[in-house]
Parts: sequence; C-alpha cells; structure tokens
Amino acid sequence: MGSVNSQGPKAEAQVVIMGLDSAGKTTLLYKLKGHQLVETMPTIGFNVESLKTPARVTLTCWDVGGQTPLRASWKNYLEGADILVYVLDSTDEARLPEAVAELTEVLDDPHMASIPFLVLANKQEAPTALPLLEIRDRLGLERIQDRCWELRGCSALTGVGLPEALQSMGSLLRSHNHCVFSSNASRSEKEDKSSVAQEGVGPNRQEA
Repeated sequence: MGSVNSQGPKAEAQVVIMGLDSAGKTTLLYKLKGHQLVETMPTIGFNVESLKTPARVTLTCWDVGGQTPLRASWKNYLEGADILVYVLDSTDEARLPEAVAELTEVLDDPHMASIPFLVLANKQEAPTALPLLEIRDRLGLERIQDRCWELRGCSALTGVGLPEALQSMGSLLRSHNHCVFSSNASRSEKEDKSSVAQEGVGPNRQEA
C-alpha cells in the first residue's frame, strides 16, 4: 500500500481502519460512504472504499478484519498509511484492555512513527456506552506526545458523530507536519467537561 506524495497539501491519503472484531468498523465505513444500514459479516481480509473530506481530499480507506487470527497481518497494512482510525466498541468494557493492547502494538510499529490517529468510540447511542473521558483515560491518550491524535464519540447505527469524524481525519492530515503538543485538552476539559464528552478531545484542539 503506497501513499501519494506531492508538493503542498495532499489531494489523496491512505487511511487504515482497525479495531477488534464487532467494533463496527465496516458498518461505520459504509455509513460514511452514504450506504443504507446493512447487516455485515465479520471481515475476512479487508474492504476498501474511497471517501472525500470536506476539504475534498480523497481518502482511500482500508477496513481491516479484527478477528484474533487476523491481527497478526495488521502490520502488512501500515506501510504508507497517512492516518490510523481505530474503532472501539464503547459498550464492550470487558475487552477494552485487549483493545488498548492492540492499539499500542500498532502505534509501536516502525511504519507508524509520528502517524496521526483518530480513535472512534462507536456505539455511543447505547445506554451502557462508556463516556469519552473514561475511554481517554483508560487508553492513556494524554500520555501520547509523539503524534497528533483525537478521540471522538460516534454511532455507526444512527450516523451521529460521523460527519465530525470525517472532519477530524482531514484536520489530522493537515496538522501532521506541524503538530503542536500542549495541555490544551486537559485545560479545556476543566473549562467544559460536557462539551468534551459530547464532541471530542485531542491534544491540539477541542471541537465545539
């Protein structure tokens, strides 16, 4: 998998979508694509779809299967990636440590050095969904200072939060080469925790 390099802002980018099985990756991708909600089967291998950001950057999205036997092959999709989208099932608290371990392994891959990532906490429509602030803390995101990142809540079922997720992908791509790390997120959290929990949180910006 290669990425398109050119002078100035990139018109195309490679996006790798990963996460544990049943996190909702394929449903989320199809919803972003504008398809009607369909019943999906566990992904064996990968799906590929193209999306456009509001800034008209074409995103080639690789939706990689998340079942345990397939995760050993995740490293084969990382070379040339411009951004990682990691999808979590917000209702699956029992497997959250497993999801954290897999995310850490992906970020530690040499091909992922400085590559920005977006964590999408899916299934936020469910009453049992963990809140974003708790997910952020349990993932240890605030300790990650070597790359740009954002955390957003969404629902692949209802579509809530997906337009903002697409905007975040574009923002992370633009900020890749001039990411300024600060404690803005923690300061913003103190100022308005409800806004962070509903929208998103990252070290460079608070979406409102």
